[in-house]
Amino acid sequence: MKISKKNKSSNKKFFSNTRKYFFTGVAVTAPIGITIYLSIIFISYIDTNVKNLVPTKYNPDTYLPFNIPGTGLVVAILLLIIIGFFTAGFLGKIFVGIGEKLINRLPVVRSIYGALKQIFQTILGSSSKAFREVVLIEYPRKGLWAVAFITSETKGEVKNKLKKNCVNVFLPTTPNPTSGFLLFVPSSDIIRLSMNVEEGMKLVISGGIITPEIKRRKKTKI
Repeated sequence: MKISKKNKSSNKKFFSNTRKYFFTGVAVTAPIGITIYLSIIFISYIDTNVKNLVPTKYNPDTYLPFNIPGTGLVVAILLLIIIGFFTAGFLGKIFVGIGEKLINRLPVVRSIYGALKQIFQTILGSSSKAFREVVLIEYPRKGLWAVAFITSETKGEVKNKLKKNCVNVFLPTTPNPTSGFLLFVPSSDIIRLSMNVEEGMKLVISGGIITPEIKRRKKTKI
């Protein structure tokens, strides 16, 4: 009878440990595997579409008995660098200006182009940062707090109507931070956090699972 209880206890412990090790293995390998899988899909997609634009005599796949993965991605990166170099110059800016004038004559297209241009300039622009600080705001009601990001100081008509010193705050959704809400929050109603924007994004995307360590916050003026 005692032996039977010991066997049951050891079997239970064995299955418990096996289950724990299995989920530990999934937690370790899943992010790596999914990242590699998505990277392969992305590179294959770029390769397929970009290589079709490369003339046959310049395409390495024409001369080699096997395909070189990533060639299309390299070509796309080089092409973007060349376009960036050209448009940064005087003549390039003239051509871009002419193209924008043509787009601005198309009612629907100009709205889409204008919005996309502003978004990409904000995110990729070297002179400005999309998000300045990570803050806490009371949302959606008193007593509940949400992580948000300061984008800029409230100005113009909104500031004149509110008659308060407010900041523009982007409140992202979880786990997709690309969607969210724009809020105009009084400066006195926000709590600034010491974590940087990247750490704040990790906190939002993970649903609070990844929590950055506490550190001293640098004073910033808004």
